[in-house]
Amino acid sequence: MHRFALILATLLMAHADAYAAEIPMISLEISGHTMSVEVAHTQLSRSQGLMYRESLEENSGMLFVFPSSGYYSMWMKNTYIPLSVAFIDVRGVILNIADMQPETLASHDAAGMAKYALEMNKGWFAARKIAAGTQVTGLERAPAAN
Repeated sequence: MHRFALILATLLMAHADAYAAEIPMISLEISGHTMSVEVAHTQLSRSQGLMYRESLEENSGMLFVFPSSGYYSMWMKNTYIPLSVAFIDVRGVILNIADMQPETLASHDAAGMAKYALEMNKGWFAARKIAAGTQVTGLERAPAAN
């Protein structure tokens, strides 16, 4: 039994390392504020998101890149930290921002056709007076969704 547990733990760590290695990082800017974000551009990385994380650095987050513009929703299943999500259109304009509580299944919806969703620590946008209509720059550095 101990041997099986050791093998399973090794496989899980290898999977986690492979997942972390595939997540590219880019910097974005909003209203003079720069952040470093992981880019979730694959189906696997979008479905995993920030699940199981214990913390998130102050000016760090995750940018979700969707294959096409659409009415996307986010939820917080298995996500341990409170987050705010900004839904962003193809032009880089924030459509709306929603605050999300940890480990809930409530759906947080884009107010329009979103191409991106940017998750940051809860209150990050409000503390910087960033609201719907604000331009996000640097999105062109993100890999295309696949």
